[in-house]
Amino acid sequence: MLAPFLIAGAWFAYQLRPGSDGPPVIITIKQEGATASDVADELAQKGVIGSTMAFKLWATMSGGGTFPAGCHTLHEGLGIRGAISLLEGVGGKKQGDKCVLVSERKPDIKLFLPPGRRLDQIAAIVEETIPGHTAADFLAVANSNTIRSRYQPAEITSLEGLLFPDTYLIGADWTDEQIVQRLIDRFDEIGDKVGLANVQGITPYQAVVAASLIQTEAKLAEDAPLISAVIRNRLAQGIQLQIDATLCYARYSTTGVGCPPLPINADKKIDSPYNTYLIAALPPTPIASMTEASLAAAITPAQVPYLYYVLADANGKHAFATTLAEHNNNVAAARAKGLL
Repeated sequence: MLAPFLIAGAWFAYQLRPGSDGPPVIITIKQEGATASDVADELAQKGVIGSTMAFKLWATMSGGGTFPAGCHTLHEGLGIRGAISLLEGVGGKKQGDKCVLVSERKPDIKLFLPPGRRLDQIAAIVEETIPGHTAADFLAVANSNTIRSRYQPAEITSLEGLLFPDTYLIGADWTDEQIVQRLIDRFDEIGDKVGLANVQGITPYQAVVAASLIQTEAKLAEDAPLISAVIRNRLAQGIQLQIDATLCYARYSTTGVGCPPLPINADKKIDSPYNTYLIAALPPTPIASMTEASLAAAITPAQVPYLYYVLADANGKHAFATTLAEHNNNVAAARAKGLL
């Protein structure tokens, strides 16, 4: 009479034997708190365990049997105890709705995004750098309003200026959604670091817009807080900013042609909310991506009364002035040097 029990006991002990390290397989658990019964069939089908019955029995006896959602990298022949141990923690990598083996993940690709670029220019860099991606698809995702920055007002749907310029390691099998999200996350991280949420005098998003102007205007780091001061002082007095870089963006937004070539006098008449020769306000969105330094300068402008600036030397240094007469003298000096 004991023979059946002995045979069953021997069989169960055999099922609990140490497993082997066979080829890797992915086990996908779609719901949180899945039970042993939920995953046993897939484990057996993929050769991780030898018996679904023994797996469920041992899960009950060992006090386990509920597992977190995610993608788990296991091995053929792993065995019951090894499978339960690994299933208790996510051992794979989930990218969107796609699970991939860590051991089979394609190598990362270095994506370098320089500052001062429009959204469409960033999309072109992505297309050139990462195989399988197109600028059109990237822009479609960026313009879908499904991925947003914490610093993006509810009424703003554009991600212009919110994709942070940096060097990134991008998985070769990442989706456009994942790439956009990574760039937005980095922007929010930098925004938090420089205290963007606590900016005084303007809103955080207006500071981002101002930072994009500073980025396109300042050639030297030392000038950035001074240009920021000019922007703030002109806004306070209701004076047009008259920043040529906004003409480039106004021309781009109306004709599809930005800069180069440099703006001309005719561009100052473009009917666009980005034309700061016509409007006495900030543009509605940023005009380019910006560095941490430009963001910091927009948040903390220099405490100076300047209202004007113009190039002063070939290295990009600007001369600043409070009165129009002072500015005209600086402009004459710049022309004499061949800078204008």
